[in-house]
Amino acid sequence: MCRLLFLWLTFWGLTAVAAERPNIVIIYADDLGYGDLGCYGHPTLRTPNLDRMAQEGMRFTEFYSAAEVCTPSRAALLTGRYPVRSGMAHDRYRVLRSQSTGHLPEGEITLAEALQTAGYATGMVGKWHLGVWSNDPMGHPRRHGFDSFFGLPHSNDMDPVAGNPPRANTLAEQKAEWWNSPLYRNEELVERPADQTTLTRRYTEEAQRFIRENRRRPFFLYFAHTFPHTPLFASGAFRGTSQRGLYGDVVAELDWSVGQILETLRREKLDRKTLVVFSSDNGPWLIMNQQGGSAGLLRDGKGSTWEGGMRVPAIVWWPGRIKPGTVPEGIASTLDLFPTSLRLAGVQLPADRMVDGVDLTDLLLKGAPSPRQTMFYYRGTRLYAARSGRWKLHLQTQDGYGQPGPTVPDRPLLFDLATDPSERFDVGADHPEVIAGIQREIEAHRATVTPVESQLESVVAPSEPAKSGASGKP
Repeated sequence: MCRLLFLWLTFWGLTAVAAERPNIVIIYADDLGYGDLGCYGHPTLRTPNLDRMAQEGMRFTEFYSAAEVCTPSRAALLTGRYPVRSGMAHDRYRVLRSQSTGHLPEGEITLAEALQTAGYATGMVGKWHLGVWSNDPMGHPRRHGFDSFFGLPHSNDMDPVAGNPPRANTLAEQKAEWWNSPLYRNEELVERPADQTTLTRRYTEEAQRFIRENRRRPFFLYFAHTFPHTPLFASGAFRGTSQRGLYGDVVAELDWSVGQILETLRREKLDRKTLVVFSSDNGPWLIMNQQGGSAGLLRDGKGSTWEGGMRVPAIVWWPGRIKPGTVPEGIASTLDLFPTSLRLAGVQLPADRMVDGVDLTDLLLKGAPSPRQTMFYYRGTRLYAARSGRWKLHLQTQDGYGQPGPTVPDRPLLFDLATDPSERFDVGADHPEVIAGIQREIEAHRATVTPVESQLESVVAPSEPAKSGASGKP
């Protein structure tokens, strides 16, 4: 009832004129690390289109995903809420799998649903991973505000065939039939196994088509790439072209895809009417060795609550509105895309729930300081760390996949991220007052969190392993 009331009030409460509302495009990579782009300092990965996007727009250096793995991080992006609030977090199972019956709850309001009330066309291309509709129809993107969908229901490694070779870190050749990934258009199965060497190209063509077909009305496109999550696949045009090997080939094709989307917007004369955001769902999958990415100077990677697990690249582009070449100071997050997009579209925030995102409009368009002062680092339902300004406090620590943990230190660990982004030097003994202040902020945050039933409880069938391995992403 509250959700329906929000949608009704929003419909009648719109204040923006349709011609003034921007199109919104979110391009989301999977397992791309903080150090994996040329504009973030990688010496051999060539990303000219993303580098140009940063030169023409805004590049964040302290931007965070709201989780260190993909199901909760995607839920947070689309709802503006920490995943612990929606039941899209679990301490053991981590993410939804191919046999899961859980999904993003019907009562959650997604960015797509909210923008639909303002007359936006809404489309999704790529990896969903918030529900498997063959197990429950409510898991489908079209049940959560998207007019159309073309892509995979989950990660590209979650339907391995019996007897397939293990996903060795050094494996040079992958075969799509080993992984048996299903490709859908809306509810219709298009191909199984999906030819993963063509996925990035076909995703891109689908996104371009969506833009062209909706060029005369405001639209929201959520373009969530399958890669560079392993197993890695690149098309023939990119295979063998990067010094960085297959991983570099895959990233180069993603970069090409971004260039195609931006060029389509220019060609359709929509570039000055469109906000484009590029980011990643979490840090790099380091245990994949050469098939995994880099967190640059940050500590650890995917699965970790160190900086490398959740601080990700983020580039925002809107010609004529965002000052070119801007690198803002301060914290921002994928959580913030929800309230920022709603404000730009003239849509009211839902008043019946806690929204953790903050509105970045003034930062983007006026160069104002970031309104975000804190970031809470969850792993599953447990709060591991918190950031306040330049300081980060670890209550417990968790290294990436394949590493033991969690570890609870004798006392909380404090790092000054302004001088030590690699989290090497614990300075807690010198700043007890800072620790006390962050602990107060943690308690105030915890007071707002009401435990809810996890949607990931049924994530693993008895015969399916619950941990990382060749049969699925943890």
